[in-house]
Amino acid sequence: MEKEYTRFEKSRIVGARALQLAYGAPPLIRVPEGMINSLDLAQLEFEKDVIPITVIRE
Repeated sequence: MEKEYTRFEKSRIVGARALQLAYGAPPLIRVPEGMINSLDLAQLEFEKDVIPITVIRE
């Protein structure tokens, strides 16, 4: 089942994960050769649907 996120939810999830990675959190996927930018890595994790962040809507 494909998860549908708004652009605001996506940016919040990717931004929060990029901050975690920048502060030393271990990556949840294998890091591609030469990738050093935490934002790019967070976007890649988001695309692979491995980020353990839940969106709760009311």
